[in-house]
Amino acid sequence: MRLYLIPISTRRTLLYCQKLDVAASEKQTLADKIQSKAARTWASWEQKEKGWQKSVVNYGNYAFRRIPYEEWGLKSVPPLSQRRKETEVNGTEKVEVVYPKTLLSMDRVPRVLETLATERESLHRKRMIYCLIGMPISAPVALIPVIPNIPFFYLVYRAWSHWRALLGGKHVQFLVNKNLLSLTPSAIIDQVYATQKYPLPSTPQPTTGYNAYQVKNLDPSPETSKWNSDGETMLLSQAAGKAMTQALELPQLEVEVERAIWQVETAIQKQNAGLAQDGAGKTTDAKQKSDGEATSSQEKEKDDGKGPQ
Repeated sequence: MRLYLIPISTRRTLLYCQKLDVAASEKQTLADKIQSKAARTWASWEQKEKGWQKSVVNYGNYAFRRIPYEEWGLKSVPPLSQRRKETEVNGTEKVEVVYPKTLLSMDRVPRVLETLATERESLHRKRMIYCLIGMPISAPVALIPVIPNIPFFYLVYRAWSHWRALLGGKHVQFLVNKNLLSLTPSAIIDQVYATQKYPLPSTPQPTTGYNAYQVKNLDPSPETSKWNSDGETMLLSQAAGKAMTQALELPQLEVEVERAIWQVETAIQKQNAGLAQDGAGKTTDAKQKSDGEATSSQEKEKDDGKGPQ
């Protein structure tokens, strides 16, 4: 398999796993069979022009786009089975990591991978438990005739999604800890970043917390460069992301990059809106305080004028 690290902003990076040379004789697991069946059913529903299936697909795609791209990335990494562990340890299956060397130095790549594999681990575990608790609560909805039990199946899917993200993260941790990665800088990815047009959306405060790792900011404009040390700057536009997936000849990566760019851009927009609102609130408070002090001063002068002559 091959791992891709695609920096979306100076604070956030997309992880994607491309599965290579899957043996035709390799047996599918039960989870893989269920996943394939669900994908075929979903695709058939998307072809319908109307009806409840089409409505479910529309709402489902809306919800899927809001599932964090970090979760999708970890889910793309296959679980670490005993057979796969043996092939990776013995070196019979090469695990390549493709990354842009202009943004990530070679010594930082393992640390970025480890961060992506572990930073949301407790969140996935906690939310998987919540979904498992909610499944029996939503099960009675199946008693309603005609209408499918959408809440139950959604919770099943989200529980499975968190479980797969946990397994993907464990696999990445195993590869990092055992030093089984072959790091490969990509001139194709570097070229896309080099030709990216700036400026791109920025925020003076990061959307992920100040402890998040940073990558180099290629934006030459002083407005965003001065924020790079503390804030966050987009590194990819939708057009550049599409050009990258086409240059890599990875059409399946396009939807992942598009989703990640949209989510990070949205987070930056919300961050800036919140900062603007806080700034407006502070300005209003300062003005009210100043007006209050001026009024008090005027009243004091007036009282002093009424004193004994």
